[in-house]
Amino acid sequence: MVLDGAGLTCAQVHAATYDEARVTINSLDRARAAWAAAQELTGPLYGRSTGVGANRDVLLGEGAGIDLLRSHACGAGPLVEPARARAMLVVRLNQLLAGGSGVDPALLPVLADAINGGFTPPIRTYGAIGTGDLTALSTTALCLLGELPWRREPPAGPDPRFDLDPADALPFISSGAATLADAAIACHRLRALFETAIDVAALSFTAVDASAEPLAAAVQEARPHHGQAVVAARLRGLITREPAGRVQDPYGFRAFAQVHGAAMDVLDRAAATVEIDLNSATENPLIAGSLAWHNGNFHGAPVALALDALRAALVQTAQLSTVRLATLMDPAYTGRHPFLADRPGASGALILEYVAQDALAELRHLATPATTGTATLSRGTEDHASFATQAARQALRCLEPLEIVLACEHAAATRALRTPGPDRPLTDELEESRQTISRGLAPPTPAP
Repeated sequence: MVLDGAGLTCAQVHAATYDEARVTINSLDRARAAWAAAQELTGPLYGRSTGVGANRDVLLGEGAGIDLLRSHACGAGPLVEPARARAMLVVRLNQLLAGGSGVDPALLPVLADAINGGFTPPIRTYGAIGTGDLTALSTTALCLLGELPWRREPPAGPDPRFDLDPADALPFISSGAATLADAAIACHRLRALFETAIDVAALSFTAVDASAEPLAAAVQEARPHHGQAVVAARLRGLITREPAGRVQDPYGFRAFAQVHGAAMDVLDRAAATVEIDLNSATENPLIAGSLAWHNGNFHGAPVALALDALRAALVQTAQLSTVRLATLMDPAYTGRHPFLADRPGASGALILEYVAQDALAELRHLATPATTGTATLSRGTEDHASFATQAARQALRCLEPLEIVLACEHAAATRALRTPGPDRPLTDELEESRQTISRGLAPPTPAP
């Protein structure tokens, strides 16, 4: 994977993280230009010659930047899994390649070596509020300096080292790279689940002989939302049976393209927002031309707002899945006994509704907006926070319950298309459906 500071995508972050794709650097030209310009700057320069936050007016002596790293390398809670820490390194390396930081460009190949060698910093869960991942990146810097140990299992080769210039301390940590890494992973995985949700819905459409009339191209052309049209077209291609003659089906079927299409549109916007920041110079100060520009590019408001909207949207998708699950329990739609039981009075697959509603309740909790809160820090000089970090963390936590909701629908629809057996624990069937969903679904082929 070639990093150039301009073309990094959510999918590539995921590939570098979980597929352990090796990274290479395309060019250091922009990083070199920013570094050369930084060497010529004179006068007070935030974080380079002054303190930070409320200490912005305090001129500091040489070497103070290393103390900044030591003071900020503080986090709490469990260690972040190595894959997510690796993703943070990929994001920060790509941002530095975009230029604007002014850090020594010789650092960048060392970061690439760390990524390719499987080295990750021991960063912890808590310590950022969406205005820069200062604790995580300070910890990374101290690993580069040899003051903290890298994580590497199994140990292999010498630890990556770089004698970071104290003046480069703040420029290195002025980024939300860890937050963006989580956001990119969440967007990529949610896209896979959103695509799979269409396959699951097609299985349910088939199981209840739902009408394909709401999916007609003429309907989508009358209200031309992009996601709606895409979802309807794909679902039309997946339905394999002639529909029943019902005039209208419940909303879980009739409005699926509208609701899930809207969620797909929100996901597209969220991913695009994240990808802008993956390839942006979020530095403060920004080195551009021959000047240093003090600014707020580090603030995570765009990403936080986009992820808040995404979590709300996926709840809508999950709610419609539970509605379809309820329809699958109704003999008026399936032609089976209630709850897809093998005989009257048996419970059949009823428990799947409980499991799905439990997971849906978790999703509703995780959809609580992170951006409605704020914080005032550093004696009032830092007087707003986006909480993009929390928005990204909650987006990652949505993956499991959304998968469970879809697995419950998938298990029920599969049962409806077969001859239901006697009551038994459905844990194995539900787990098989989860594994199917995690692999991605092929178009449904109903069993006899």
